[in-house]
Amino acid sequence: FVDAEGRTVVLHGINARVEGLFDVTFDDGRVALEDIPEFTLADARRMRAMGFNLLRLPVNWSGIEPADTQPPTYDPTYLARLREVVDTCGEAGLFVLIDFHQDAYSKEIGEDGAPLWAISPEPNMLLEGPLTDLGARRGAGQTLAAFRTFFGDTEPGPTLRGRFASMAARVASDYVGDDTVIGYEIFNEPVAGDADTLRLNRDVGRAILAVDPGHLIVFEPQATFRVVFNRSGSVGAPFDVPGGVYAPHIYTLSFSGTEADLLAFTRASLRPANRSAYEEAVAWQTPLLVGEFGINPRGTRGLEYLELQLDLQDEFGASGAFWVWKEDSQGSWGLFDREGAAWIERDDLRAVLSRPMPERIAGQPLWWRYDRESRTLDIAYEGDPSVHDPTEVYIPGAADYTDAFSVRCDGRARDVERDPATGLVAVPCHGRGAHLVQVAPRP
Repeated sequence: FVDAEGRTVVLHGINARVEGLFDVTFDDGRVALEDIPEFTLADARRMRAMGFNLLRLPVNWSGIEPADTQPPTYDPTYLARLREVVDTCGEAGLFVLIDFHQDAYSKEIGEDGAPLWAISPEPNMLLEGPLTDLGARRGAGQTLAAFRTFFGDTEPGPTLRGRFASMAARVASDYVGDDTVIGYEIFNEPVAGDADTLRLNRDVGRAILAVDPGHLIVFEPQATFRVVFNRSGSVGAPFDVPGGVYAPHIYTLSFSGTEADLLAFTRASLRPANRSAYEEAVAWQTPLLVGEFGINPRGTRGLEYLELQLDLQDEFGASGAFWVWKEDSQGSWGLFDREGAAWIERDDLRAVLSRPMPERIAGQPLWWRYDRESRTLDIAYEGDPSVHDPTEVYIPGAADYTDAFSVRCDGRARDVERDPATGLVAVPCHGRGAHLVQVAPRP
């Protein structure tokens, strides 16, 4: 990722289900699947202060195009809510990745995704909340049949994919030239074969670029191999849609790990999933964004697991997005505990996720590394003589790091100031040749 000044941008992302966008309610009397938190400017600003610079924002086809009409019509209230959230993020200094999200195909038979009219064959049972059986819904016959139809060669599959592409393009048409939105993610966790997944990613990506050629096209591999085997392959590579970004999810042990597995994991045992993601991105000839990673932070070695995942993202030069901001359902993996109407920050989890990180690098990164024992961040890069802006580094506040730190460029101390709203420090360290920026607590 490169900004307008030519600096390499590292994305430190967070996922959030947002009230009014994550569509899990019904208008026929059925119980809502789960409670979805509101999202305010205070949320966006707090994300930014914690070091996040990207919100991966799930939106649902069922909310955008709830009715099957000709010509297609799109819900103006939903689109206005999306615009409101994007503008809120922009005010706080967050990028937004608009993620066309689904889990178990549709809220009607799973958790979220397609509208009822786009489920074929017609479901034999409509479901409701509370959502306590998502795993069973994912593997249910009516869910798998809906995926087979949607991704398949026979009708109504091609028609449904065309409607989906038109819906995505309609959303994209609202954000032409918008600097807050960085791109669009085609389809969350596709349940299909490699060829069918690639076809959807290409077709929808091209439909989006036809109306908005200035943003990124973020695509995932088919979900099963990535989740079960920690690899996806790169059938059909390279990705031939301009602006492509490869965005697999990494959930090694998060769902399947036994107590013995969780007691035994090491950085070395977690590395293969990250290495395969990196190698696949190289084959696709795209940047790498780990679109989701996470685990139960209250589970066995949960915080250590997240520390190691961040270490591995640094090792492979990847951007990433933690799952999830606030969650009072399912696994409650988020950064907050729910106490009545209040959301209380989990200080220990925040301290893991908010650590010194590069955000904008004035050249081509060679490597960066955060040493948790010494609490030192090193960023090595080859300077670009055309870049005249500083390298920007995120440094947490005193609660999670220190209020007395030093910054060096090529061994020379730099007098810098930390922006309290964003945690960013601008480090003059650019120009031709190799450079090393170092951040460390003062003795």
